[in-house]
Amino acid sequence: MAQKILVVDDEANIRDLAALYLEKEGFSVETAIDGRDALARFSQVQPALVILDLMMPGIDGFEVCRELRRDYTVPILMLTARNDDVDKIVGLELGADDYMTKPFNPRELVARVKAILRRSEGGRRPQDAIVVGNLAVDRPRREAKVAGKSLELRTKEFDLLVAFSENAGIVLTREQLLESVWGYEYAGETRTVDVHVQHLRSKLNGATVSIETLRGVGYKLIESPG
Repeated sequence: MAQKILVVDDEANIRDLAALYLEKEGFSVETAIDGRDALARFSQVQPALVILDLMMPGIDGFEVCRELRRDYTVPILMLTARNDDVDKIVGLELGADDYMTKPFNPRELVARVKAILRRSEGGRRPQDAIVVGNLAVDRPRREAKVAGKSLELRTKEFDLLVAFSENAGIVLTREQLLESVWGYEYAGETRTVDVHVQHLRSKLNGATVSIETLRGVGYKLIESPG
């Protein structure tokens, strides 16, 4: 069965363009014309991914993202008409998995959708659990535990944790993390990594590992001594 994508945008040409290219790739596309329509249709559609415009009349994309994140972990790709870092950072902090600036290349949109879905479904090769200190990361099951207690991680947070745990003690640059976790060149938008690392750190409370920052270089996962 084709995976369903919910495209939410108040511009008909954007909805039509996204639907055209996604359907060519075998996806089933449903659309919503604004935030209120999106929230109403979400439970009916049960999409595998939501493409969500930020600037809409009434309920904007920020509020829709906030509402969805209260109960769901569905991947969200945000669209913004402004090349504004504040919008992008706020969107990521609300739980979006990715963002694109309009106007966008529809082929890139499809590539990003595929990359997000591949990672949210555990598209990487199966491995046994990776254990570092009291942190255990099970890639096939997409589960992470600290001292036996499950962590509630979003898609990119889990993928980042996989990258760090597989390379414990090794410095990973922001560019390396962008390529391995997001799956495409991100045009130098390394702030994306910083935001997700910040979220991940807050969820590793009680772990005997931590994510160390090497200023001007990147990050590495280290195990606490003793």
